[in-house]
Amino acid sequence: MVERFLDDLNSRIDESVEEELEALWRKFWDDPEPSGYFHPARIRTAPPRVEWPRILINHAFKSPELMLLREMAQNSQIIADGNGQVLNIRSNYGTGILPSLFGTETFFLDDEQDTLPGARPFEDAPTAIRRLLDAGVPDLNRGWLPQVFETAEYYRETLRNYPLLQRYVAIYHPDLQGPADVAELLYGSEIFMAVYDEPDLVKALLDLITETYCLVLERWEKAFPTPPGELHSHWNWKHRGVICLRDDSAMNFSPDMYSEFILPYDQRILKRCGGGVVHFCGRGDHYIDQLTACDGITGIQLSQPEYNDMEKIYFNTVDRGIRLLNLPRTEAEKAVSAGRELHGLVHCS
Repeated sequence: MVERFLDDLNSRIDESVEEELEALWRKFWDDPEPSGYFHPARIRTAPPRVEWPRILINHAFKSPELMLLREMAQNSQIIADGNGQVLNIRSNYGTGILPSLFGTETFFLDDEQDTLPGARPFEDAPTAIRRLLDAGVPDLNRGWLPQVFETAEYYRETLRNYPLLQRYVAIYHPDLQGPADVAELLYGSEIFMAVYDEPDLVKALLDLITETYCLVLERWEKAFPTPPGELHSHWNWKHRGVICLRDDSAMNFSPDMYSEFILPYDQRILKRCGGGVVHFCGRGDHYIDQLTACDGITGIQLSQPEYNDMEKIYFNTVDRGIRLLNLPRTEAEKAVSAGRELHGLVHCS
């Protein structure tokens, strides 16, 4: 089934177009324009010659072939639209990958929602967490992780038959969230009381998650390394450093609590795993100064600028040489029209 669609996509890739786009991304990271913002686009479009099917995420979970087809359909649309997004795919098993190593149950939504599944927190979380701590780092060959690696290996082997897809479609690391996010998925919303009632227990859990996180990432980089000197790929953009951490839970913490329960663990991962980008949803301007002081951080990706004081964001990112990624173009244009210098360090979707 998949060959017909991969043939179509491989035939539509124009090497000169992709090389030009890669050059634009390298310039953004190595020698950015002194002002304005970065909004790349392909110089030519290439519409599909076949009708690509819609693959529901629940169905994709049941088959690496369907997962590949769903991921590649997004790349087909990118080439058809001619935008500046880079081509990439991942083993897209959702936020529950790392929690599943610790034994959480995965719950799926109805097909009609077409949304990635979640992880169900433990009942009697403190007791369950203490058992996890007694057991130590979990076996990495359990939960969703074996399927994550098997699917990525299936991608790699399949793309060997399609030289242009193999060259220009990156396989990027799975969604491991961040230590605090994983802790919330294990603990549930009770964690926001536990940081007050049992802070040592929460910190011990974060230590365990951080160590496990690093081991998984190290295993991933060994199995699916990015060639030396190349930019890493994530969410259809390019970045310096190896990883993209998610800090969606951070918006619920005060700056002091962020400093105590999130920052040290993110810093350990960034330092040990080669640096990279941090993403957060919601508001992050109240801790952005701490975040961008981390060693190894190269960029920030925030999904909802409307919830942030963007002057604080710009001051603590682009004014410090740290790039903002995938910012809505309307937001960058608003800043430029107001006379706000972006130093060429804002990438716009």
